[in-house]
Amino acid sequence: MKLSRAHRILIFDSGIGGLSISDEIQALLPQVAMVYVADNRTYPYGTLSEQALIDRMVNLFPSLIDRFQPEAIVIACNSASTLVLEHLRKTTDIPVIGVVPAIKPAAQQTESRVIGLLATPGTVRRAYTDRLVSDFANHCQVIKVGSRELVDEAEKKLRGHAVSISVLTTTLQPLLSQPELDQVVLGCTHFPFLKPELQQVLGDKVQLIDSGEAIARRTRYILNSLADASNKTTTNTDDLKADHFIFTKDHLSAHELVPHLVKHGYQQVEFIDQ
Repeated sequence: MKLSRAHRILIFDSGIGGLSISDEIQALLPQVAMVYVADNRTYPYGTLSEQALIDRMVNLFPSLIDRFQPEAIVIACNSASTLVLEHLRKTTDIPVIGVVPAIKPAAQQTESRVIGLLATPGTVRRAYTDRLVSDFANHCQVIKVGSRELVDEAEKKLRGHAVSISVLTTTLQPLLSQPELDQVVLGCTHFPFLKPELQQVLGDKVQLIDSGEAIARRTRYILNSLADASNKTTTNTDDLKADHFIFTKDHLSAHELVPHLVKHGYQQVEFIDQ
């Protein structure tokens, strides 16, 4: 079956960092309808307790699934993915795709065996992240840096404001002190928006790695597999004519983002109280 606007992907994040994932999916699957939910009511997930994050997402998703009937769900947040994927997959038969730090490709590509992980504090301290390092990078020195400030800088940039190079330089000091560093994993979906500034501070010898393209390819594979396995038309009858963006809280800072969301292909923006 050919993919069309009747096929729908639900992308979920606490803020707008997941646009870095959304952009990659839109580039690979321009014919598929996109619904992006930014849970700005509880932004950012990286600072929530583990149980609070699990409870929030498990309670929020049934109504979103019921309303939009997506063929696939992408959790475009490393903090949430490293904790909540297993819980969400128990609540639905819809494929749930997570975004986790790209430790494996960084460990495969490093020549110096010194790599950095730049993520939110929640992702850095997760047991899931420790397992990734143990499974794929146990031959490497991995310097972990957890930062909420870089999330804020990325959100500022997406609103059209200048990025503070001094904030980046201060945050990146643990990495800058490692002269053999040659790979840095961007373990938060906000951080790809800061790539030019991060590269400026870290220097050209450091390669920045994120999961965007890999997640887009995985999403395409799943949608094509589902379409090939189905002999009937998709159940989505209310095809989205434009990609749809939802905030879970009506707030001035969210309204300020609307012009930027349009640039990313989201012509419909909605505010819900949930």
